[in-house]
Amino acid sequence: MTGIRVAVTGLGVRSAFGAGTGPLLAAAVHGRPGFGPVDRFDVTHRQARRAALAPGSPVLGEALTAVLAEATAQAGVPGGPLLLARHGDPVTAADCAPVHERWGSGRVYIGACVAAGTAVADAAALIAAGRQDRVLVAAGYLVEPDTFAVFDAGRALARDGEARPFSAGRSGLLLGDGVVAVVLESEAVALRRGAEVLAVVAGWGRAGDGYHVCRPAPDGSGLARAIRAALGRAALTPDQIGYVNANATGSPLADQAEVRALHTVFGPTPPPVSSSKSVHGHALEASALLELAVTVESLRSGLLPVNAGWLGPDPDCALDLVLAGPRRAGPRYALSLNSAFGGANTALLVAAA
Repeated sequence: MTGIRVAVTGLGVRSAFGAGTGPLLAAAVHGRPGFGPVDRFDVTHRQARRAALAPGSPVLGEALTAVLAEATAQAGVPGGPLLLARHGDPVTAADCAPVHERWGSGRVYIGACVAAGTAVADAAALIAAGRQDRVLVAAGYLVEPDTFAVFDAGRALARDGEARPFSAGRSGLLLGDGVVAVVLESEAVALRRGAEVLAVVAGWGRAGDGYHVCRPAPDGSGLARAIRAALGRAALTPDQIGYVNANATGSPLADQAEVRALHTVFGPTPPPVSSSKSVHGHALEASALLELAVTVESLRSGLLPVNAGWLGPDPDCALDLVLAGPRRAGPRYALSLNSAFGGANTALLVAAA
């Protein structure tokens, strides 16, 4: 268990639903997906043609600057050390140069779909160890033609244009825009200066399964270890968790592996589960931070996000899925899970303020 509690005191968000956490949470708890035709680039020759795109013509560097300004304004702080999760390509790096000029060079995470989760875990560890009072974590991904083409060629994108996590008939993921900033700081420091604590990052865990370059270990062993590490760091037992925002993308094999991980940790009756990716899409490097924002706001509102796109039960995905929303609940603790190619897994355990 950590000695210093890690508070969330600021959030800035851009998603397919526009600016702020309010529209994002409203879509999530009512199960209203943000997927539509891709008009940002030519998809004429693609098999999949839908994604969850933010309004207008966003520029990643500008969007990151905006969410950092919003998060620090909500927290009432001028800034802090920055950890940034993004694509590792030269174009994205150049686009983000103004962010580093304004907010500092910091550290960059490019570890695919667990990049932002890893950044949050590192930030929380720095604060819990007393090495920093405050850390800014930001992440951004805007759907672009190269990655869209790679996922489409690999038949990873849902051909029917809907993300259907854990559902019978699911056929893959859909990409989505996500640009997010979070202010993490020592809860004691935040309270001394009169800041509002939105939630607490009570635990975090990371684990690899090393099974395959792009397939998860079928038994979900890596993700189960990450969840147990987060529980252990928070000194909690599985029965204290009241909600899980799952990694589930709608990929048949990955969803099954995650179900097995959940049953490994929680036994035959895991807590209520949904995947907010079913509404806002998969934001790759930014996914973990976008889903952390959804989880924080869900705890604050007492409403659980809906697992959208549901067609019917899959016998290999036996869970208490949130299907009819909004489901009113008051969990004290929730998990937000992410997995990536290469067998990387992160688990963030969030406590209500």
